[in-house]
Order: sequence, then C-alpha cells, then structure tokens
Amino acid sequence: MGNKARSVLSFIGEIGETASSMWWAFFDWLAQVPLRQLVVTWLLAFLLALTPVLQPEQVASFILVSAGLKILAGGKRKAELEASKAATQAGSESLERRLVEAQMSALQAQVEPHFLFNTLALIGQLIETDPPEAAKIHTHLIEYLRATLPQMRSRGNGTLGRQIQMARSYLAIMQARMKSRLAVSLDVPPELESATFPPMMLQILIENSIKHGLEPKIEGGRIDIRASADGNVLQVDVQDDGVGFNAYAGDGVGLTNVRERLKLMYGTRAQLLIEQPMDGGCRATIRIPFAPDIFAKP
Repeated sequence: MGNKARSVLSFIGEIGETASSMWWAFFDWLAQVPLRQLVVTWLLAFLLALTPVLQPEQVASFILVSAGLKILAGGKRKAELEASKAATQAGSESLERRLVEAQMSALQAQVEPHFLFNTLALIGQLIETDPPEAAKIHTHLIEYLRATLPQMRSRGNGTLGRQIQMARSYLAIMQARMKSRLAVSLDVPPELESATFPPMMLQILIENSIKHGLEPKIEGGRIDIRASADGNVLQVDVQDDGVGFNAYAGDGVGLTNVRERLKLMYGTRAQLLIEQPMDGGCRATIRIPFAPDIFAKP
C-alpha cells in the first residue's frame, strides 16, 4: 500500500507540475502574442461555439479570461522588457565608462612621465646655475603631485577648487621653463571653488593650450583661465593668444577623452566647445551642471 500511495502521490505531483507548466506557458503566450492574433483566436473560438465542440458559455469565459490575462500579462511583459533594457543599457554604460576611464589613465600614463622628466631635468640644470629657482620649482612639483595623484586614483568627482590648485602648480612649473614666454591669469570666484568638476579635465585643456597654442609661438603668449556660473550652469574657459588651431584637424586624444567623459557623466547637459576668438588664439570651454558642494573643501 505504501508503494502504491507514493506512486499515486508522485503521479499527482507530475500532473500538478505539468498543469503549472502549461499555465505559465499559456500566460507567457498571452504576454507575447500580438493583439491581432488573439482576436483571430477569439473568432475561431466563437465559430467553434456554433458547433457541438464548445458551448457558448465556455467560449465567453475563455474570451473574458484571456482578455483579462492579456492585460495583466502584457503589463508584466512590458515591465520585464523595460527592466531588461535598463539593465543592458546600464551594463553598456558601465562598460563604456570603465573604458573611457581606462583611456584616461593610459593618457595620463603617457603625459605625466614626459612632464616629470622635463621638470626634473630643469631642476637638475638649475641646481648648478640658480639653486633658489631650483628649490622653488621643486616645491611647485611637490604641490602638483600632491594635488594630482589623489585625483587620478579617485573614481568620483572632484571640485573646481582642487583642479585650480593643481593648475596653479603646473603653470608655475611651466612658467619656470618658458620664462617670459608664458603669462598666466586665473579668474575663479571663491564661491565657485566648491562646485563639482570632473578631475583632470581642466588639466588637459591647459596642457593642450600650452602645447599646441603657446609653445609653437616664438614669443610665447598668455593663457587665461576663467570660471563663471549662470543659473544652474558652470562654465570654465581656458583661452590663449597662441597660434590658434586647425578647424579641420579634429580632436586629439585628450579632447576626445574629455568629450566622452562629459557625455557619460552628464549626457546632453554638458558641452565642450573649441572656438577661435576674433583676436586669434583658441578658447576651450567646458559647460556642466552647476552643483556646489557646501561641505567640500576647495
């Protein structure tokens, strides 16, 4: 009796599993079937009601139940598709963000050693000819590294004040190298220094300005860095009076990196503009949503 009872219970369990599987298969079918095909199914069921195969009451129940389940299943299916799409998009954006950050790290890995070697070589030359100036540049280099390294390792946003701090140290070193060929002006209101600003972007614009605008110019020139806020938009300008830019050359690696990072971080709410002022030179402008952090230290 025990074996027969277990066999019966097992058989009933299989029936239950089969019924459950068929039910969810029917539910999924309703979720995915186009409404036009479902209407055709209802018409066929209605025609069967005219024959002895099905009773009109059964057909009416089928139509009402399937219509209700179609609404319920359709909503479930739509939610699942939207969730899947959102997950895929999030995964794609996360992968793209990691790729851009990796490109940024690679870019810095190329730029930083070149800058450091040149600076150390300059310090080595000045130790013999102008020890006080060598000590001054050495101090600027330490300040630059203190400001730069934490930002390169950070995955989050920085503040405009930290970018300006790093820019001051970098420009002080470049002035020591270029002497009278480089003049610098910074106009950043103190109340904007706590504003959120992506790390390294300002640095890339300044490096581009010096490398492509001022260094090729025999007499050198001037670089102006300005920041302003208009409503909920923060604007940072890096302008030089150098040799200008080739409008047909396209962006280099650095500017491409900045554009991609801005797009990933802010979508259409951010811009990188490269313009040629009427009096010559080049102006690079970054516009991002203005988000001051009242608790942040500049």
